[in-house]
Amino acid sequence: MGLVTNTYDVKTIVIKKFIEESEAMEMVEQKKTDPFKSLLSRPKKEDIHIDSLKLFYEGSLIISGKYNANYFRKAVHTIDVDSNVHEIVLGDGFFPVRSKSGLEKTFVGKRGKNKIDLSLEEHVFVEGEDELTFDHHGLEIELPFKIDSKNIENYPDKILEENQDNVKKPEFSYESAIENLKIHLKKPLEENVRDLKDEFMLHDIIEVYLPIFEARLSDVKKKVKILRIDAVRKKIL
Repeated sequence: MGLVTNTYDVKTIVIKKFIEESEAMEMVEQKKTDPFKSLLSRPKKEDIHIDSLKLFYEGSLIISGKYNANYFRKAVHTIDVDSNVHEIVLGDGFFPVRSKSGLEKTFVGKRGKNKIDLSLEEHVFVEGEDELTFDHHGLEIELPFKIDSKNIENYPDKILEENQDNVKKPEFSYESAIENLKIHLKKPLEENVRDLKDEFMLHDIIEVYLPIFEARLSDVKKKVKILRIDAVRKKIL
């Protein structure tokens, strides 16, 4: 399903490929039997045919944003007071000392500090920002390399236009990725919370296109397999 791009300001990045088709073909030739092997057998190289080798640009998403919230929650704070204090007055409230257990009386004695439990409310502020990366199918991943000026194309739109038949757009919506980031940033709230005020701010949506060589292979029984090569790291996936 195609993505709607007119709602969001989306940045596009295309990662450079660091192998040419001839080098990719050599890698495929060396490893072409791997997808067909089993525990009991491994086909001969001459029985595996390379039907095609194509360079695809496969889209991933990087979503970044910030979340902040403030709310009131009920809490109990315990304070120590002198042994001759029986209660404290705070505003209109009276707070008695906590009863000592028999064990406390034995080890601490009468002169030990008394404890008072104060039931009150805390005004809590939370803030966090982060980014998540999702692969072509919407699974959360970590890119295995840094994105910097050394490995990105200077004219990404031109590259994608020239290879438009081989461009794979992300298979999930921006909304789904954004919702996952919101869930990631929001912390589970405690019970007895009131007057929650929160806000999510979207920073960036970046489509990152990774160059992937895909070889279509077939054996003598016409069974078809796909061998994929990461053209950035020169690695078979």
